[in-house]
Amino acid sequence: MISDTETRAETPTTEVPTWENSGIAGAKESLMANESPQPRAGSRFLDAFLQSPFAGLAPWIVMSLLSGPGRFEESVATALGLSILFLFLSHRRGGTLKPLEVFDILYFGCLAAIGLFASDDLITWLEKWSGEMSSLALVAFAFGSLLLRSPFTLPYAKETTPEEYWTSPLFLKVNQLITLVWALSFTVSAAAGLYGDLVLDQPDNFWTGWIIPIGALLFALSFTEWYPDVASAQAPRAPGEPQEVAPPLVKLFDFLPPFVVGVGIAMLVTDNDPDWLGITLIVVGAVGTAALRRADTQSRSSSAA
Repeated sequence: MISDTETRAETPTTEVPTWENSGIAGAKESLMANESPQPRAGSRFLDAFLQSPFAGLAPWIVMSLLSGPGRFEESVATALGLSILFLFLSHRRGGTLKPLEVFDILYFGCLAAIGLFASDDLITWLEKWSGEMSSLALVAFAFGSLLLRSPFTLPYAKETTPEEYWTSPLFLKVNQLITLVWALSFTVSAAAGLYGDLVLDQPDNFWTGWIIPIGALLFALSFTEWYPDVASAQAPRAPGEPQEVAPPLVKLFDFLPPFVVGVGIAMLVTDNDPDWLGITLIVVGAVGTAALRRADTQSRSSSAA
């Protein structure tokens, strides 16, 4: 008797080779495809996180958010600790060693060593500029990986994609463009931080130190989830192969209305800028969220019809 598992294994697939829903969403989809045994929800989430570029970038995000006057040692120690923890967890769960993980530990390890022996004046300088240094280091790393034709997202994508697709032109194109978007988001963060420090002389400026970098990060995350489906739908297909429907462009900006609401709330809580602007942003974000939900419902209804 042939088992169901063996039958499924012999069934050919016509799926276009791409990094499906790269990032947390794609890793989660890949993990859920393994129906037996079902891992716990917490285990699935951890695997999805470790198999996405976000795991390698999380220490940098923490560093940029914590850096500022009087917080150099704390921000560096936290980033280094997270880098080591994520590398350990990835190795324990069967992940491969990735260049970004190595870069994380080397960079934050060097900053931690400098902090141990630096003078008070150097520490003060690092407190002001370490955030921008980190952003520029990520810019160099991301663009460097593109120049070497080895996008830093590629090792993460390989963990959620069958090996026979690793040399596919579509697979490589998806990763190159996603890496480019991340590199540009790092550039925006670095430029905003430099403007806040050099021009405004405000390392903790609400807009240049927080809102603009976070917005750039959210856009890159959204693009990482959105673009693989678009590339897959636009790829040539064999005769008789079903056509995929590409997600609409508006899906790329799903994050924007909730983000605008969050900015408005943050303005009110931290007393930044006039209260009327914060209230206006909350209203605009809420209306935008409702409009996107309505459009998504109509789109699904049209697809079902």
